[in-house]
Amino acid sequence: MASEELLEKVSHLPTTPGVYLWRDQYNRIIYVGKAVNLRNRVRSYVRQDANRAPKVAAMMKRAVDVETIQTKTEMEALILENTLIKEHHPKYNIRLRDDKTYPYVKVSVQEEYPRVYMTRRLERDGAKYFGPFTDVTAVHVVLKLLRQYYPLRTCKSMKVERPCLQYHMHYCEAPCFNKVSKEAYGKYVDDIIQLFEGKPIPLLKELKEKMELASEELRFEDAVRYRDQLKHIEKLQEKQRMVTQRGDLDVLGIAVDGQLACVQLLFIRNGRLLGRENYFVQNEGDTEEVIMTEFIKQYYCGTSFIPKELLLPLESDEQVLFGEWLSTLKGQQVDIVVPQRGYKKDMIKMAHENAAAFLEERRRQWQHQLDKTGGAVKKLAEVLDLPRLPERMECFDISHTQGSETVASMVVFEGGKPAKKEYRRFKLKTTQGKPDDFKSMAEIMERRYGKETEWPMPDLIIIDGGKGQLNAALPLIRSVGVTDVPVISLAKRIEEVFVEGQSESIILSHHSPELQLLQQIRDEAHRFAITYHRKLRGKRNLESILDHIEGIGPKRRKALWNHFNSLEAMKKASIEELAEVDSMNYKTAETLYNFFRMSKVEKQDLINS
Repeated sequence: MASEELLEKVSHLPTTPGVYLWRDQYNRIIYVGKAVNLRNRVRSYVRQDANRAPKVAAMMKRAVDVETIQTKTEMEALILENTLIKEHHPKYNIRLRDDKTYPYVKVSVQEEYPRVYMTRRLERDGAKYFGPFTDVTAVHVVLKLLRQYYPLRTCKSMKVERPCLQYHMHYCEAPCFNKVSKEAYGKYVDDIIQLFEGKPIPLLKELKEKMELASEELRFEDAVRYRDQLKHIEKLQEKQRMVTQRGDLDVLGIAVDGQLACVQLLFIRNGRLLGRENYFVQNEGDTEEVIMTEFIKQYYCGTSFIPKELLLPLESDEQVLFGEWLSTLKGQQVDIVVPQRGYKKDMIKMAHENAAAFLEERRRQWQHQLDKTGGAVKKLAEVLDLPRLPERMECFDISHTQGSETVASMVVFEGGKPAKKEYRRFKLKTTQGKPDDFKSMAEIMERRYGKETEWPMPDLIIIDGGKGQLNAALPLIRSVGVTDVPVISLAKRIEEVFVEGQSESIILSHHSPELQLLQQIRDEAHRFAITYHRKLRGKRNLESILDHIEGIGPKRRKALWNHFNSLEAMKKASIEELAEVDSMNYKTAETLYNFFRMSKVEKQDLINS
């Protein structure tokens, strides 16, 4: 039931288009939506409705406040909604999870001398992308083959002092030193683009001639190699099947099975079916139309290529709006069609059938994972006799080197899975230079449960260590008012679990999912703590080394650390790259560059001088 304050707030909301954000008691954004009329849309959430979807009912039990952002048009609201969902990842918004990230081949035509390489990220950077390709091996083989015939650069930066090893191995013609003309280099790039567009190029004819010649000369191993290379190229060019009409279009299919849903997108480019991607969502009572519209908004907001036509399996109230939005993004007309007959209807049917098949397979995988995580949480509550399910568990670990750079980590598991956005790390103040794990634990408990009162409280607190660590942490946790949260510790020697108020430890089977869950959260806390400790230790070591180099003081030392982040990265940098750092100059950069290339004896003499 909504509070009177919330109902009053909703009644005074504007009637303009915009975005609304529901927040929970911890002020976290739990849902983002758009509306043509903000007041009417938000009012639909707070009115009593016995037929509302289970997800909406669950969300409104947690929602305590709503925030709105007005926009001039529904189009602006759509764009803002996408931006906020990507930024905040609200709990109750549909989240798309692709079953696999298939690779693309990227040709960086926006660069003066383009590169050709495999990537799994699509960006709006002006480059040409081909794919996605489901046969990763074929992509690797073809790119390796292309390097032998087309000596293109592979380096990210052309600011170098001399041609690299690739030039001396004849894999690159060193455009960084003008050893190849732009016209000749451009011809290489054009050939490669034509190959991925499915057009014949001289390389194919040359490979075929080499295969036939090797066969005539009885060099069968060479003939087989050339044959396989041709086959891999054909795989990338032809793919799975042809479509009867040329053009670029995406085909969307949806399958729903209880609480799981799968969206499949087929990519048709130049009349060829190049591949597909599957996205899985946890369905909490949403209709197929809602799933489809959420998919369109999230997917096409981030993709680099928008086809001329999008085929949908069902009508949508936002179909016209999507057409205008995608046309604006593409810069030309994009048609959104719900086909009723013909080959386009057949393509929709194929996408649906494939989505249903993938959904069945993923359902089995998800059920196994749910049994593994959710089952372990339930079993843990039983064996430890906890008052409630440990939906949120917090675990702590401390890391230091003989007392120096003492840090602590807090990792959080929710529903048996890591909640990495909730992780926290602390640089301890009371025990720097003095190795005292008990005093360190006392400080971290005071800081977490005495000061950070706005963070959600856990259902279970886990301490890494034995009975001593548990006894050190318990009084502090209870003294700051946390009296109803169980606290346990996990000792590493034989994986004993110590529980508050019990003198004897609990020994769990090493094959039990509940112990494996505890081990996972304990090991994750250790990893998170030691990673932070190593970073601070590396920074300290870097600072101590730089203190002995002429011309580098606190300001330059800090700038170098912020720019390179590690001593190893600094060693690899050229003089020019060192000189580009804020407050550095060429002379000091040269001194630092030469220092890194001294022998150990020379460095030690300099440090001792």
